[in-house]
Amino acid sequence: MAVQLGINPLTWTNDDLPTLGAETPLETCLTEGKQAGFAGFELGNKFPREASVLGPILAKHDLKLVSGWYSLELLTRSVEEEIEAVQSHLTLLRELGATVMVACEVTNCIHGAQETPVHLRPEFPAERWEEYGKKLTEFACYTQSQGVQIAYHHHMGTVIETEQDVDNLMKHTGPEVGLLLDTGHLTFAGADPIAVAERWAERINHVHCKDIRADVLADCKNRKLSFLNSVLNGVYTVPGDGCIDYPAVFKVLKAANYSGWLVVEAEQDPAVAHPLTYATMGYNNLHKFASDAGLL
Repeated sequence: MAVQLGINPLTWTNDDLPTLGAETPLETCLTEGKQAGFAGFELGNKFPREASVLGPILAKHDLKLVSGWYSLELLTRSVEEEIEAVQSHLTLLRELGATVMVACEVTNCIHGAQETPVHLRPEFPAERWEEYGKKLTEFACYTQSQGVQIAYHHHMGTVIETEQDVDNLMKHTGPEVGLLLDTGHLTFAGADPIAVAERWAERINHVHCKDIRADVLADCKNRKLSFLNSVLNGVYTVPGDGCIDYPAVFKVLKAANYSGWLVVEAEQDPAVAHPLTYATMGYNNLHKFASDAGLL
């Protein structure tokens, strides 16, 4: 698959804080996303979860289903229990042609807890890396047998957040487990997205493109804010509107022959950051960066 540009509905509505954009219908998200130039959408809380319903809606807008978030609980579930839990989500992705599943371990996560400082996130139990890696690889082998590959999403407020966490995960899992490179979450966590991309380029099968406002990030860390309050304060923005060096990141992806989606996923308060304005800015900047790098 050639590189394609997609967007997450977080620009319009927020899954972790549903009051943001609660009044915005799905039709508006899809219409404006297509108007901005994007070829596909990831799932959000306003999307129907039956392929027979969602498929015609996306087709009407000439949009593809890119992927969708899945909450892993492999620290507390068996592989068999996880396979059972994923069935409806996996079926929806497969039937609508998505080839990657965004997956994140959410055991004890705090990214949805608005009053909990994000630096108090749970640490991964070090003695369980080998066990967890085997379980996640087994689970990923199953989803891959169904035509969908795991794209593991390191995420603020979860047990796999930092550069070291990502390294540990990749070292303890097989190639069946792909890596979702999220430039914004890595930068927030104090990591260098370019270095992570270089180290694990061959495993990257999905990319979330969110930029960071460096001054806001410094303020959020200084005040020990929660993840959601950091979002409300404007820590994230679209590519090209912050401090992340996208040309350098995309140079690494080009060298590794990356051929998946580049997805604008920049959660902001839609009452402050006008969704169509930022979606259009994100598309234009992402298209330029990707074109200049030879990815498009």
